[in-house]
Amino acid sequence: MDWGQSELPSPVVRDDEVTIAARRRKKVAFPSPDSPLVSVATPARSRLRNTPASLFRQAVTPRVPDVSSILGPGGRTPRYTHTPRNALGSMNLDDSDWTNSLYTSPVSGMENTSFFKDDVTNLSSALLKEDDPGEAAAASLFPEFLASFLKHSSSAVFDLLDGYQELCQDKVDVLQSVVLRAGQNSKTAGVRWLLQQENCTWRLVASLYRDRVQLEMEDDILTDVVVPSESEKVVVEQLFQRDSVIRQSQLVVDWLESIARDQIGDFSDNIEYYAKNVCWENTLHALKMRRKSGAAFTVPLVTELDPDAPLRQQRPLADLDREDDARLLKNLFTLIRAGMTDEAQRLCKRCGQAWRAATLEGWKLYHDPNMTSGSLELQPVEGNPQRAIWKACCWRMAEEEQLNRYERAIYASLSGNIRPLLAVCESWEDCVWAYFRVMVDSLVEKDLMSSGMAETEVETLPREYLEANWTMEKVFEDLQASESKRVLDETGEHYHIIQKFIILGDLDGLLEEFSDWLTASKPLPSHLLRFMTHLVLFFRTLGLALKEELCVDVLKAYVSLLIRDQETELVASYVGQLPAEVATSQYAAFLETITQPELRPQCLELATNAGLDVSAITRLVVETVRDRGDTEFVSHTQTLDTGTTKEDQRKIDVIDWLLFDPAHRAEALKQSNAIMRMFLVLQKHDAAKAVFSKVPEDSMREIYCQWTGVGQTTPLPAEDENAIREHLCIRAYLEAHDAFTDWLSHSSTAPQKPAPAPEAKFTERVANEMREKEYQAALTAWSSRLDHQTEDVKERIYNVLLFVDGGWMVDNRQESEPDAERSHQMRVLRSLCLPRLSFLLLSVLQNSSRHQEALRLADIISSDQHRLYQVFSKEELRRFLQKLRESSLALLDRGLDPLGYELQP
Repeated sequence: MDWGQSELPSPVVRDDEVTIAARRRKKVAFPSPDSPLVSVATPARSRLRNTPASLFRQAVTPRVPDVSSILGPGGRTPRYTHTPRNALGSMNLDDSDWTNSLYTSPVSGMENTSFFKDDVTNLSSALLKEDDPGEAAAASLFPEFLASFLKHSSSAVFDLLDGYQELCQDKVDVLQSVVLRAGQNSKTAGVRWLLQQENCTWRLVASLYRDRVQLEMEDDILTDVVVPSESEKVVVEQLFQRDSVIRQSQLVVDWLESIARDQIGDFSDNIEYYAKNVCWENTLHALKMRRKSGAAFTVPLVTELDPDAPLRQQRPLADLDREDDARLLKNLFTLIRAGMTDEAQRLCKRCGQAWRAATLEGWKLYHDPNMTSGSLELQPVEGNPQRAIWKACCWRMAEEEQLNRYERAIYASLSGNIRPLLAVCESWEDCVWAYFRVMVDSLVEKDLMSSGMAETEVETLPREYLEANWTMEKVFEDLQASESKRVLDETGEHYHIIQKFIILGDLDGLLEEFSDWLTASKPLPSHLLRFMTHLVLFFRTLGLALKEELCVDVLKAYVSLLIRDQETELVASYVGQLPAEVATSQYAAFLETITQPELRPQCLELATNAGLDVSAITRLVVETVRDRGDTEFVSHTQTLDTGTTKEDQRKIDVIDWLLFDPAHRAEALKQSNAIMRMFLVLQKHDAAKAVFSKVPEDSMREIYCQWTGVGQTTPLPAEDENAIREHLCIRAYLEAHDAFTDWLSHSSTAPQKPAPAPEAKFTERVANEMREKEYQAALTAWSSRLDHQTEDVKERIYNVLLFVDGGWMVDNRQESEPDAERSHQMRVLRSLCLPRLSFLLLSVLQNSSRHQEALRLADIISSDQHRLYQVFSKEELRRFLQKLRESSLALLDRGLDPLGYELQP
């Protein structure tokens, strides 16, 4: 409702109750009985200045200078901005055309809307080929919401909510087109409903939190001063300005009315009124005919046509008039439910019931501007000076059981009588609207009584109204006790629960609900989880106190959804909203799922742009994959499967994450060393070589350059220097192992001596001689290469056994906080690899008949300089000495002493 003809502005935020019709030029049609369907275009309403007509809207004076930095670039906060009435209310329509311009026909209402533009038509045609067209059409919301979030992250937060609403509305339009073309596909219709609910909820959030943010800003600036007044209008203006509860309750009413206005075009029946300009024309015609004929009615009808005649005489109207009245009353209530009281009055006048239009006028608060203007020119008086009497009459009419239930509901909404109003409320939204409208009415009436403005007639209202103690919490408690199964079912819907907590301002309760939903066995719809995430981010942007752990749970759930749906480009931005430690673990888990090499640099770039700690993330990825499925790090004496498995290959490939950025080269060296240590203890030399080949050859030079590049003149940190030395140790071992493998392969391919053929003929003897010569040449080449490879094996194994500066796998410098696990692994490798290499070298030398060199190996192992004997077990030493005994025996067989020296006579 509006404040009369003076177009008074509203004290509450109305600019977010934007209807669907306001976002596109829409044709609505209403068929008359004697004319074809006619469409009249209604002008589009201003998106940021629309104000639905509703009770108790007042003009107030701005109290703060400028809050545009928070509320957006619209100048002053919309709560204190003059807002025009809705477009339908301000239309210049002749009363005779009213019925043709109010309702949307299922055909004409869709005729020229954006639903049937060429691009949307083509898109919907393509979507029909999808298995789930609803999900396919709405899938782009995920990147679009992120783009909107990033775009407005540093600007006015309420512009962000406007962007969210536009995105949702665009998708609802597309889905509507799909549903119309494909039929009522359950999945598509379900997605459309979700997005409609989300759009409505963003509208509610924007409306309420604009008011709440401004209220917080004003609390520290000014205090409210109540100025005595003799004007009901001024008293209520002051009430709305100082009382946030009533102001926000009215915002809820406005929001619910805006939703109803969005649905005005969805009436199931085309409403026809047989009476055009005369009230009850069928009854009037029947009475005239009876007067002319003098005959009596077979069915008794009223004999008078004043508005009270049917009730007073207890006689009915003509059948067509009764049907007309019932249809009219139902649709009048629908208009009032949508906050379109002016349109309801016009419809009454169009149907010849101007008296009914007058009954809808009496709610307006009385205000005589001549009392305070000081002007000599008289100004028109506003409102109803006998409003208390009018309200008591409305209450009694709402209680009259003989009246149509929609007529009772109309007057119940005007008088604050909740029971008749709830009787026609079918949905959750209807019931919430009824309760909040009655609550606002009650609070306004009590304030007028306390100010002394109310007339004594107000006492005629029942005590249940005067003594009602309405609160927002009580409203939702009553809803939980509703007798309607539909309302109870809708009370438990996700978006209605969210809307309830937003209205109550109970963010802790809302987050607790989110937590319960996330832990439930049934997964949440993906679009609902997206909404929950962006709602939490919005509250964070406002700086509201939230339970951080519950916010983190919501964000983590959404990140998991994006990872599951392979929304690679979106993950980093949302992970960036998590605490640093959680963000590192979440993004590391995401990177583990990236198997395409071409996507890896992009993922790291996105992480960098999102402000994530890429170094910590990549290190965690490598460590997680490296440690997965690990057994205890001990020497294995049993035969092992030394082949490279798929899990091994994952551990090999994970090093790539550390190689994209040269700044991570030191970490790459450390992690590759750790993986190679694991492979060496399992004797998986091929896997270890694969890891080694991953590390760029210039890594050590790069590490030194980075250290000196930051202006450091001191030696490398002990951790980095030890990692470089370990890398060289592993390289020496792998080279020794490769050399032995080559020697073993070559030694087993000695040329075979040809078998002598019978010398029966000359040609056969010549052939035997040629084969013998070829054999001798091949044997000489083979022996020469074997000697060369034996020398190479000996050199490379000695490089390991006699590794410089303290020995193989021994750090040169001690760290301030040594890694105990790494030290243990290096000791295990020394006790495993050094004896193994010693036995291999001994085998090579003995097979090459270098027994004297084999005996010299004992001197090296027993040397106190290298102390290699410490890495041998007793069993290994016993077997080693047993092998040396074989060399000594071979030397004795040659006539030498056991050490290979010539015997002295």
